[in-house]
Amino acid sequence: MKKCIILANGDMPKKSVVAFLKKRGYTTLICADGGANSALKLGLKTDYIIGDLDSIEPKVKNYFADRCRIIQMKRQNDTDVEKCLKFAISKGFSETILLGATGSRLDHSFCNLGIVLKFFSKIKIRILHDNSLLEAHTGNVTLQTLRDEVISIYGFDKKTKVTSEGLKYPLSKTSLPFGERESTSNVSLGDFVKLNIKNGKMFVIRDFEMMKKNDLI
Repeated sequence: MKKCIILANGDMPKKSVVAFLKKRGYTTLICADGGANSALKLGLKTDYIIGDLDSIEPKVKNYFADRCRIIQMKRQNDTDVEKCLKFAISKGFSETILLGATGSRLDHSFCNLGIVLKFFSKIKIRILHDNSLLEAHTGNVTLQTLRDEVISIYGFDKKTKVTSEGLKYPLSKTSLPFGERESTSNVSLGDFVKLNIKNGKMFVIRDFEMMKKNDLI
């Protein structure tokens, strides 16, 4: 299984987080345009810089010119993150974690959340925001958890329903339409949580540091 990190031009992650992910097999770093600015500040070895290159600083572009492959894609019907994802898929990557996908631009953050759904069938995507790790799920899902771990679940429409096993606040064929109902700060009762999600997808958000410390990533 080939795994990569995609670093976008949002909030800069901690260097220690990138180092941890690389040890977990996310050995290739792809920067989405201005994400390269963060890569240089953090002193990260970068493999690819991809995008329309309107956000990368000139000094950063010059620095990486002979240190990684820079690919300019001018088409504007894709965001820079989408360009990176399509490239990763073409290179056989099956899993990625998006860093810097959220930040001061709410429109960019919202767009990147949608991208998780847009590319769901093509590549496994997780978004790391500060200490929250987000992933979309459908069908039968078994999550390895810790007792008292906080888990939040969000849906989008009324037709998608979820049934849970192992949660403090159980869900039984429950729909979680966006803006009407959610399962925020639910709690695991033990080592596993099972979800059965029918007729669509839902977001599951977990505590990254807790998962990291207990080898759940």
